[in-house]
Amino acid sequence: MKYNVVPAMLSALLASSFIYAQEPEHQHHWHASYLPDISLTVDTSFVNRSLKDEALDHLEIPGVARGLMGTHAHDEHAHPVYNANNGFNLNYAELALHAIANNYFRLKAIFHLSEHGFDIEEAHFTSTALPYSLTFRGGKFRSDFGRINHQHRHNWDFSDMPLVYLAFLGSHGLNDIGVQLQWVAPTSTYLMAGIEVLQGDNEQMFGRDAITVNDVLIAPSASAPSLLVGYLKTSLHVGTNTHIGLGASLAFADARLNNLETEEASAFYGDSSLYGVEMIFRHTLSPQSYVSWQSEWLHREFKGSEYRADSHIHVNLNKKQSGYYTQLIYAYNEHWRTGARYDQLYNNNVTVDNTPQILEDHFDKYSVMIDYAFSESTRLRLQFNRNNALFNEEGVRQHINTYLLQWNISIGAHEAHDASHL
Repeated sequence: MKYNVVPAMLSALLASSFIYAQEPEHQHHWHASYLPDISLTVDTSFVNRSLKDEALDHLEIPGVARGLMGTHAHDEHAHPVYNANNGFNLNYAELALHAIANNYFRLKAIFHLSEHGFDIEEAHFTSTALPYSLTFRGGKFRSDFGRINHQHRHNWDFSDMPLVYLAFLGSHGLNDIGVQLQWVAPTSTYLMAGIEVLQGDNEQMFGRDAITVNDVLIAPSASAPSLLVGYLKTSLHVGTNTHIGLGASLAFADARLNNLETEEASAFYGDSSLYGVEMIFRHTLSPQSYVSWQSEWLHREFKGSEYRADSHIHVNLNKKQSGYYTQLIYAYNEHWRTGARYDQLYNNNVTVDNTPQILEDHFDKYSVMIDYAFSESTRLRLQFNRNNALFNEEGVRQHINTYLLQWNISIGAHEAHDASHL
């Protein structure tokens, strides 16, 4: 099925369902909860970058990632990253549907529509009637690994993903098909433990498909599901105005990463692991004013083999890489906010056949922003980035300045944002 047909089919289905429900002869068959709440969010931006668009595809973080800012292929069609082009960008139109299906489950689906295609961002059911404070979820969903991964882009404090998340997990983050089980402890202090079993389709760290070259099998596919995620999160209040949230997460898989069609022309097969620690400190100054400090640290490891297409050899590969971001936000009132963020990748230790590689091990980025909320559903943001993390094909570090004006507006009924571990 062609991608441009799916949005039209979805629109027709929603319209016909609404018309059917309004007809008197059919109204007695419907319950109000059968009709989902529907919302639409549109995210656009204007970008002025000190580098031409055509140069983005060839930039890399040596030993860490390639093509972070340019168009990439995924699911057999091209995806530019958000805010990809100089000038105007229509990043996405997000259509969300959610409703209580019955006394046992609620259902939610989120679709991303853009000039480049149609994506199912999320589609999952969640239990509402399990005992012992348990919650079960199944389908496609954003993992609760870390803090920022489960949030949608229009809820972020900045217009782009932190560098460490982009480098380690790619522009889609950890968004996969599987199941999730969470338990909230029956205590006065919030404590939640969760485990997820996911298919393992993350293109940056946890791929699972077999790797072949000219019909020759390089590595068999990983057993599905291949990715296991676990986390523990807590939060507490200090006095009446201060909130502290803490969390630790891990994810590991038998991974297959196929980069044979890229300039790197290589493929990895072996074990990959990701560890994360999160923290947020928020102090309320008044009902509409607050200061928040948020940080996350991530560490990843690869241990296995790498196939190199240029020489047709397999080498033993080990990687240990770390990074973090830290940000400070000040909300003056219900409309105005300003903030700053610092990103850094470090500890870029790569060993090939037990021989340490000499690689750059310091990559950083600075961001500042100011935004104005016309209402809860409409926000205008001005942001500046200074990115020192990327290198060109000649191995020369690039210093990229980006001015970004983002406009985000929503209509319809939105679910309340998850504030359980702010």
